[in-house]
Amino acid sequence: MDQINQVIPRKTICLFDVDGTLTKPRNKITPDMDSFLDKLSEKMDIGIVGGSDLLKIQEQMGSREITTRFPTVFAENGIIAYVGGILQKTETIQSYMGEDKLQTLINFCLEYMSKLRLPCKRGNFIEFRTGLINVSPVGRSCSQSERDAFSEYDAQHKIREQFVSVLKEKFAEEYGLTFSIGGQISIDIFPQGWDKTFCLRYLKEYDQIYFFGDKTLPGGNDYEIFSDTRTIGYSVSNPEDTKRILTDLFS
Repeated sequence: MDQINQVIPRKTICLFDVDGTLTKPRNKITPDMDSFLDKLSEKMDIGIVGGSDLLKIQEQMGSREITTRFPTVFAENGIIAYVGGILQKTETIQSYMGEDKLQTLINFCLEYMSKLRLPCKRGNFIEFRTGLINVSPVGRSCSQSERDAFSEYDAQHKIREQFVSVLKEKFAEEYGLTFSIGGQISIDIFPQGWDKTFCLRYLKEYDQIYFFGDKTLPGGNDYEIFSDTRTIGYSVSNPEDTKRILTDLFS
């Protein structure tokens, strides 16, 4: 990372997705990328914004306490926000929707997934988080090899894309929900406006916000923040790509 030597204004922040951007999907950050971020942080602030809960992000980013390592850390698209190591006020999808609508949505998802024929099915199909519901047709209990097999099958048969289309038609307008494809195996469901742009309310002090993510096409969970006028968005395909672009930008 010796190439990063130009003067960068301190009002600049690089904001990173985790899965597929800083790490391989559901893998831990490599020592090389970890060291790369340390070097980058000498020149500008770094922020993390993921769709996963804080524990999963913490696991992927290594054993160091990320909420104090980085100035801003956003879990669940920013609904769980740490600024300067301090937890900000949180919102909940349960209070937004109410129990009746919540159960109607969950029951529909379970019924829909019960009719899918996939390479395999495992456990934990619905994961209830603070600000969103994560739905996985294959089940989050799958192994890495099963995760890869589903991802390949999904790319060919558009399982999640079709699922999202059905969910949008039935719930988007009436319930005020957004549905986005994230990672290798799941769909995130959250209130409209609770996508990753939610975190930008905490970054008003910055003059420049660079964002790096891999799911930047419409329907992906990085699309809204990638295309937002408040950010300078870069689409990446893997952690090596992220490192290459950063080196090109700030060398």
